[in-house]
Order: sequence, then structure tokens, then C-alpha cells
Amino acid sequence: MSQQHDPDLKYWLGFNRVKGIGPAKLRAMLDYFGGSVADAWFATEKQLREIGVDQRAGRHLRQARMDLDLDAALEQVHAAGVYLLTWESPDYPAYLKETASPPAVLYVRGEMVQDDEWAVAVVGTRRLTAYGRQVTRELVRGLVRSRVTVVSGLARGIDTVAHKEALDSGGRTLAVLGCGADIVYPAENRELARRIVSGQGALVTDYPLGTQPEAKNFPARNRIISGMSLGVVVVEAGERSGALITAKFALEQDREVFAVPGNINSPASRGPNRLIQQGAKLVRHVDDVLEELNLTMVPEHSAMQMIMPETAEEAALLGHLSHEPVHIDDLTRLSQLSSGTVSSTLSMMELKGMVQQVGRMSFVLAREPEPIYEIRKEKEPKKQ
Repeated sequence: MSQQHDPDLKYWLGFNRVKGIGPAKLRAMLDYFGGSVADAWFATEKQLREIGVDQRAGRHLRQARMDLDLDAALEQVHAAGVYLLTWESPDYPAYLKETASPPAVLYVRGEMVQDDEWAVAVVGTRRLTAYGRQVTRELVRGLVRSRVTVVSGLARGIDTVAHKEALDSGGRTLAVLGCGADIVYPAENRELARRIVSGQGALVTDYPLGTQPEAKNFPARNRIISGMSLGVVVVEAGERSGALITAKFALEQDREVFAVPGNINSPASRGPNRLIQQGAKLVRHVDDVLEELNLTMVPEHSAMQMIMPETAEEAALLGHLSHEPVHIDDLTRLSQLSSGTVSSTLSMMELKGMVQQVGRMSFVLAREPEPIYEIRKEKEPKKQ
């Protein structure tokens, strides 16, 4: 996206670097100057007092005007393959803009498209279980089939699985960072980030280039995740997980909150189980998300054929398989087949794409009949 001819862009970038002038103060300054960000940048001390900008923020602004070479800073952004979206940009995420005090500037690496307005956040713990991994994959596959963009935070665990599955399924995904767009955290997700920006999504942040991933940055990051999304799905989360902060922001922003139920004895399911107690929408299947968000089914199409057993042994094992991992020893006991028969049958079923091994010698159903969904509802901006 070319932005070289926008003379005001450097001033938006400048305000993003000034401590103490957040969205609320900047909005007041723009109102005072009739929307001119350039005039706001060069505000006098008298004008700042009239606007109500405190002395400390005023000092930071004056210092920034002396220290920053805005043209060079903007060129550095472009050289990093990053473009900026501001409140005035037509491509600024519409749903995020509806929230209270949205970021004045977003740094984007990759590409955001209009269809990304139809987005659902999938978030959760870094310490995911085999159950959480499998459920995340299933939900993301269903969202992608419905042309829904998957938003998450590029963190280890559920976030990483959500991004990878969206890419592998041919969908789009947005990764919201708690650092600069030129930094990938955690470092092991560099290849994942490269795949995202190579045509299937974008890295998004409101932090300037070079900003390190400090702990204090992530709650604000979570607010963007929920703000860009129609709803937030919490798959697995501990009682103090950042995913619960995202859910809290979602409620404040009038977004839907969904939670995947789990084992009451699993620490990873305590967060979503509590959310369900508090009124979050319980998710058993992607349909629960799609229907709540006003997506309609196209019944004449089918995304996958039903899993049909071809032998008595396959039928016997399918009767005891679900999306909860089952150990091969339990399958042997439940099916009353020999261990050799169970092992060879599972190997064949895995080759056919009927089952998937998760963990050590545990299996789950790899797929089930699911319809394709189509977004029928026109986007209706909420009233301010």
C-alpha cells in the first residue's frame, strides 16, 4: 500500500511516539484544530492549555518535536515493509474503530483486506493440552470454510495452533502483536509470521518499530484482538490467563464471548468453564459460533463426506472414538479386538484421514460431516 503522498501521515506517526498523548488527548487536539493533525503537532503551549493537555504531556510533545525526524521515521517504517493505518484511513478496521479510544495508528505488515472485517478471535493458554490443540484445529477449519478471518496473538500454544491451522486450511489470519511490527515474539514463530504476511494475512500492532515485547504491552494488545473481532472464542485458559483479559475486553466492547467446556479437573479448562458459568456461549462445535454471529448455512453444499467405515473393525473403533483423545489400550479394551488388529486398523484409518494421532498412542476423529457456511448478512455498523 503506497502512502508516500500523504503529507499528514508523518504527524500521526509522531503522535504515536509521544508519551502521555493517547487516543483521548489526541482526539481532543484534533477537535480543537478542526481535524488537522499537522496543526495539532505544532500546537503552542497556550493552545495545549486551552485543550486541557497536561504539562507533562506538553513537555513530551515539545521534546518529540525537537528529537524526531518524522520524514526519516516514516521512511524507516516503509523500509521495514510496514504501512500505517490511522483513524482517517478508509481501510482502518471498522469494528475496532467503533470501540472506545481505538488506537490512532496501526502498524501493518502484510495485507489487511475488506473481508477481514468478518473476523473471530481464537485465543487461549500457552500450556495447551492435546484436547485444546484438537478443538482449536476443528474450530478454525470451520471458520475458514465460512470465509471468516481468524485473529489471535501469535503467542505459544492456542494462538500458534490457530494461526497455523488457518494458513494450512487456506484461510486468512491476523496476528496482533505486543511489540513492534519488525519484531516477532516468540522467536520460534518467525516462519509462521513469514507465512502470514506472504499473502494470507497480516501482523498488526499499535507499537512503534523496535518496541520490545514487554509484559505491560500485552493487555493493550488483547484489547485490539477483541476489538477487531465479531466475537472471541476462549479454547483453554488458566484462571489468570491473558485470554480471560481478552474476553473481558470483548464484553466491554459489546462483542460475543464464547468458551469451550473442558474437564473440570484440568487447569487449562478452568478459565473457559468459569466464563460459561458467567454466561459465555458454550461451544461444542463451530456451528455454535457461526449461528450466534448471524452466519447462515448453505444446506445444498457439504464440506466433507461422512466418515463411512469400510470394515467391521473400523466400525468397531469408530464407535469408541470422538474428539477427546482415547489411548490405544482403551480402544483395545472397549472394542474387544486384539491389540494387533487395533494397531493395524488405526494405521489404515489414519492413512485414509479418518483418525488422527495426538500425543503418545492416543487417537481422535480427524473429521466429521460439516456444512459450508456463507456470510449472508450485510455488515451493519453499530450506532455510536
